[in-house]
Amino acid sequence: MAAAVAPRKCMGLECENNAGTLQCPTCLKMGTDSFFCSQDCFKRSWSEHKAVHKKSNFLTNLFPPKVVSEPDPVTGKYNPFPSYQFTGSLRPVYPLSAPRTIPSSIPHPDYAKDGFPRSEQKFVGRHNVTILNKEEQEGMRKVCRLAREVLDIAAREIKPSVTTDYLDEIVHKACIERKSYPSPLNYMHFPKSVCTSINETICHGIPDQRPLEDGDIINIDVTLYHNGFHGDLNETYYVGEKALSNPDTVRVVETSRECLEKSIELVKPGMLFREPGNVIEKHAKSRNCSVVKSYCGHGINQLFHCAPNVPHYGKNKAVGAAKPGMCFTIEPMINLGSHRDRTWPDDWTSTTVDGSLSAQFEHTLLVTEDGVEILTARLPDSPGGPVPMPTAEKGSEN
Repeated sequence: MAAAVAPRKCMGLECENNAGTLQCPTCLKMGTDSFFCSQDCFKRSWSEHKAVHKKSNFLTNLFPPKVVSEPDPVTGKYNPFPSYQFTGSLRPVYPLSAPRTIPSSIPHPDYAKDGFPRSEQKFVGRHNVTILNKEEQEGMRKVCRLAREVLDIAAREIKPSVTTDYLDEIVHKACIERKSYPSPLNYMHFPKSVCTSINETICHGIPDQRPLEDGDIINIDVTLYHNGFHGDLNETYYVGEKALSNPDTVRVVETSRECLEKSIELVKPGMLFREPGNVIEKHAKSRNCSVVKSYCGHGINQLFHCAPNVPHYGKNKAVGAAKPGMCFTIEPMINLGSHRDRTWPDDWTSTTVDGSLSAQFEHTLLVTEDGVEILTARLPDSPGGPVPMPTAEKGSEN
């Protein structure tokens, strides 16, 4: 969930602004995307835009939605998209577990009830980057420490045969124990408390009933909302010994880890937001890997996603420079094959277009007066961590 969608153009009539997170409610119900920069732009464009709804209704009647497959009579499990042409071997395993609840005593973000982050829609200007005061910075430190604890708890449960739904339950309970709301839950209607992205999944994987297998890799993306602030991080982990023995698997995971580390070395006051992408892409290419362009790092504070955008690919045109008190994420998504992505019919799970493996790492960062503070830094006992790059691949570093 941490990955922000790269800037998209507003669909407003004769509007050249970048769109925010504001969407047409009718389009959302119909399962289509229509993003606008502001309520005023949406209202001004309504007479033209509503014609899209009639066209979509006609197409829906002409081509009705695909029927889901029948549940297995023994297990009750099924693939909800049997006609979809998956790019790799991964398949969703439904039914999803029942929605998990959060005690009312724990503060909820504004989207918890209906899925719409209205507070984010008030800050659609791409230049509007919040500077946190000392008290707010302490709020970010606290939530990020808690988020690290929750990620480590979930990571310790990774092993073959464990389902991602079980990991979601672990994250959910750990959040409640820390009097925190799991930020992904119902954010733009995301159904779970954590994102779990396996193998060819780039990001935003929905926890389901599929058991992890020896040889898999899995990214766990955790975000907490605590005392009015969001803290966001993720890591990719090896499942079983087979994953560690596969040179290509290790190459993509460790390259992604190193891309994040190298990009963080740049962060200090005055760093241009377009600069990390150059370092990330150069290192990824040196390892014969590609960089996903559809998602980017993002500002984070009292809002889950906000300015600035921090692209991970080279020669991007991101606007702005880092200043003390800014909080944002860097979260490179690195693929073994093509950089291009494709989204499952669940409207969330983003996979590589060619079925190749993808890995990601993320930290929430605070710009200080003379550098950067990694708010979600690993602890001495954090599970996972770097492993040696396969000998056969070392020559490709230069």
